Amino acid sequence: MNAMLRIVGWILALALVALPIVAVLNGWIGASQWPLQKLRATGQFERVDEALLRRTVMPYAQRGFFAVDLAAAQAAVSKLPWVEHAQVRKRWPDVLEVIVVEHRPFARWDKDLLLSQQGKLFPAKGVEVPPGLPQLGGPQARVADVVTLYNESRAQFAPIGLDVKEVSLDPRGSWTLGLDNGAQIVVGRSEARARIGRFVRLMPQLLAQQAQVLKRADLRYTNGFALTWAPVPAPAAVPQQPQGQS
Repeated sequence: MNAMLRIVGWILALALVALPIVAVLNGWIGASQWPLQKLRATGQFERVDEALLRRTVMPYAQRGFFAVDLAAAQAAVSKLPWVEHAQVRKRWPDVLEVIVVEHRPFARWDKDLLLSQQGKLFPAKGVEVPPGLPQLGGPQARVADVVTLYNESRAQFAPIGLDVKEVSLDPRGSWTLGLDNGAQIVVGRSEARARIGRFVRLMPQLLAQQAQVLKRADLRYTNGFALTWAPVPAPAAVPQQPQGQS
């Protein structure tokens, strides 16, 4: 009987020690004794809304220093628009620190996504998209291939004074480019870089022989190209100023 009483006594003693610790760690007590009173946010914050960031983090800080759920707070911040990476940590005695790395947009991707400079896709909904971004698209598993062809094709067209504004890869693996002069270049599935190179070498000669505007070029031919031309747009009429009466 004495042995049983000693065991029960030890269990009660351990419970008296453990329960306050559990209560503090779960925020049942101690939130007022060890409150998180300061929010320290670091980052460039060119596009992340600081007020929204504060509203997102504050509910997690209300449980006190020991009970704050850092993983949940970090996950919530990571879901905010323009946030590429977030880290949330606490600093004794009363600081909750949030470190934010913003997405830096590189291009539009398909209809409703943006591609960051780090190669990550993120939703375009709810963000102010910077003007002038190229339009890229294709299977998300082929992001690196699309970006590579975009960069290489720009370098190929640059010597003749043209820029690539669009690159798309369809599910069958066929490439299509869009140039800044409005021309669409259908490249096809195989030997994309070689086909573009041959076309670029001949393009100045082709343009010089035509008094029209190139609308579409199909490079999927072994011994040539199929070209579609459009009439040169008529210059806009200059409105005449009314003559003053003498």
